Order: sequence, then structure tokens, then C-alpha cells
Amino acid sequence: MKNIAIAGAGLVGSLVAIYLRKRGYSVTVFERRSDMRKAGAETGRSINLALSNRGIRALEEVGLADELKKVAIPMHGRLMHDTQGNLSSFAYGKEGQFINSVSRSGLNIVLMNEAEKLGVEFKFEQRVTKVDLEKTSLEVARNQLPVTSNHSFDYIIGADGAFSAVRSAFQFTDRFDYEQDYIDHGYKELHIPPGAGGSFQLEKNYLHIWPRESFMMIALPNPDGSFTCTLFFPFEGTPSFDTVKTRKEVEVFFKETFPDAQSLMPDLLHDFESNPTASLVTIKCYPWVRHKTLLIGDAAHAIVPFYGQGMNAGFEDCRILNSLLTKHNDNWENMLPEFQQLRKPDADAIAQLALDNFVEMRDLVADADFLLRKKIEAKLYELFPDKWIPLYPMVTFMDTMRYSEALAISKKQSKIMDDVMRQPDIETNWRKLDYKNIVSQLD
Repeated sequence: MKNIAIAGAGLVGSLVAIYLRKRGYSVTVFERRSDMRKAGAETGRSINLALSNRGIRALEEVGLADELKKVAIPMHGRLMHDTQGNLSSFAYGKEGQFINSVSRSGLNIVLMNEAEKLGVEFKFEQRVTKVDLEKTSLEVARNQLPVTSNHSFDYIIGADGAFSAVRSAFQFTDRFDYEQDYIDHGYKELHIPPGAGGSFQLEKNYLHIWPRESFMMIALPNPDGSFTCTLFFPFEGTPSFDTVKTRKEVEVFFKETFPDAQSLMPDLLHDFESNPTASLVTIKCYPWVRHKTLLIGDAAHAIVPFYGQGMNAGFEDCRILNSLLTKHNDNWENMLPEFQQLRKPDADAIAQLALDNFVEMRDLVADADFLLRKKIEAKLYELFPDKWIPLYPMVTFMDTMRYSEALAISKKQSKIMDDVMRQPDIETNWRKLDYKNIVSQLD
């Protein structure tokens, strides 16, 4: 029986541990944080996540999808709020297609419990201080203590996030490409509490967006009737985290910029002061494999959250890793090279899509031409559902389509739509377009 070490007990680390334990491997997970299931533990980021088909497919394979669907809230589309409180919406896909708002910590706890039940060993408050790639060994330290211990394994998987300790060992090897890029915006988590009797103070089954051109706020629903809000805001400039600091500045800014949300946020000033401001980074690297050590999830390809695909992409990593182990009869030497060659183009594609979607969410969703373009695409989708699939449904609902394939098709569709939008009087004539001819251009 092979002994596998996993660095990181987050979402991806816990899921890949389940997959590997089900295959009969001995699995040990090292996590620098304390156990989030215990009172007073540091739980890390608590922002809600959008669980969509790619992530659900992996959870189905390990038998956890039904349990998690019970505590997930379906979101059928985006609901935009302007500065006057007027609402406009558009669906994510066809009727019956939706994404799910889930609690990060709640999902993580379900995964850890299942892994432990299967026999995975978790070692909390164990920080990886060194990785010997030649010997496939880990040096770990009990948090805050100088004493370290060394552990050897058959294989090591680095699932320890964007600032991976395992990846840092790769960075000292020859011909390892590494790139990190911070965007100019950070984020801060805020909160809308439930209404009377646990009611929802905003429409329940939507992802709410307050688009304001250079920045935005979003809100995702929780089962208790509350909403987890996230302000995506520049670090510098006017306005920014640099200029909106004091309680008075925060109060004035929200009253002017997000008036309908501000009226529902009694703890806004406390939340703004006490919740940390965090940065947003895209990380790309290659190779993901050195000897018998593999990077997976954010450790290999951290992305910004604007497509709601970070967790889903990480879960897809786990599912594909498992399918390749089956394909190669658990021969890791054959599986590992194929895994990284297969997943790298898709990781790069979703990284680009996530950055592009930030511009769409904060700016374009309030633009009349953009909304018309979306209406025309929706009509094409309705008339020719097998031929013209808009980008969002391709990425979010078509879990058998690779991210890289979706990106390539969308570029082709975008060029066609650019021509369509240049037609005279498109605003009034769009219903009379020759939709069949538009679709034929994809062939």
C-alpha cells in the first residue's frame, strides 16, 4: 500500500484525500491551522463559494453531493442593483440551470469528516517547513515550536493553497516557471443579517451585484436568511480602501454608493473596521510535478474569484487525477505527466476567464449594449441550444467541456457577435436578425 502525504486540509486537500483513500492508499494530511471543527479554531476565509456542475460532479463521485445540496441555496442568475435601487436581472443559463451558494467552512467540514471516516489521518497545527523532492520527504514543525520532525512518503501532494510551502521547494529547481500577478483590487467581507423570523431581505435565489464601473459589491445567500457580502475595491485611488477609512467616510460612501444595501447592514461600520482587507492574486507555474511530488488546486493555479470556478477547478483536478489513476492502473509514473499536461491549458484558460469576468461584473452588466448582446446570445441559445452555447453556460454547466475548449469557442463567438452588434439599428431590429445565418458562421 502506497503512503501519500497531502499538505493542506482545505477543500482540495480533503477531497483528494477521500479519492485516494477510496483507492486503498494510506493518506496523511498535514495542516498548519488548528482543526476548524473545534470551537475557537481559526477557520480561514469564510467567503461563500459558488458550487457548480464541475464541483458537483466530483462530489457525486465520492458520494457527498446529495448531502451538500441540502444546505446549498440555488442561484438562478445575477440580480443587479443600481444606485437608485432599481433592479435588473439575467439568468445564468436555461431554466433549471443554476449555481449553488455554499459555506466554505461548512463544505470543508463535510469533506474532512468523510475523509476521517474512511481512515485518512489529519495532523493539525503541523506546518510544512521543508520538502525534499529527491527523497519525497516532508519536514514539519508544530506551530510556533522550533522542533521539527521528518516524514518520508511514496508520493507528496501539495494542496496547500496559493502560498504553497510545497511549491516553494519547486522554485529552487531548474527550469521551473513561476508567475504571480496581483490585481489592483482587494476585498472585504461584509454582512446582511436575516430579516424578521429568519426571512431573506433580498431576493433569495440570485447572486446580487452592485456594479459601479471600477469596483463592485456582491452578495450570496445563506440558509439562515443572511447574505455574505464582498466588496471588491481598489487599494489606492479615489475611491479606494486608501481613501475610505474612517467610520464617517465608510458611512457616507455606502449611503451614496450602495444605498439599498447600506440600509440592510446594521453592523456595517463594525464589519468594515474588524474584517481584514485581503488581496487577490493569480498564480501560474509549471511543471506541477517534480519526481514524486505533485501540485494541485490553488498551489498549482490560483485564480481570482470572479468566475466562481476556483473551488470547482480544484475539485475537477481531483476528479481527473482519480480518473487517470484508473486509466493507468495506479501507475503514478505514467499518470503524473499526463495529469499536468492535460490540466495546465485548462488552468490557464480559467485564470484568463476569471480576470475577464471581473470587468464584466463590475462594469459591463450596467451597459445597455452589453445587455443587448446578452439578449441576442440568449436567443441564439434558445433557438440553437446544441450549436450556440454562451460562454457562461459552457464554463459553468457543461462539466464535460474543458475550460480551454470553452475559451476557444467563446473567442470565435465573440468575433461573430462583434459583427452582429455593428449592424445598423440593432437596438430596434435585433428580434428580426437572421439567427440561422449567425449560427452557421461557427461551422
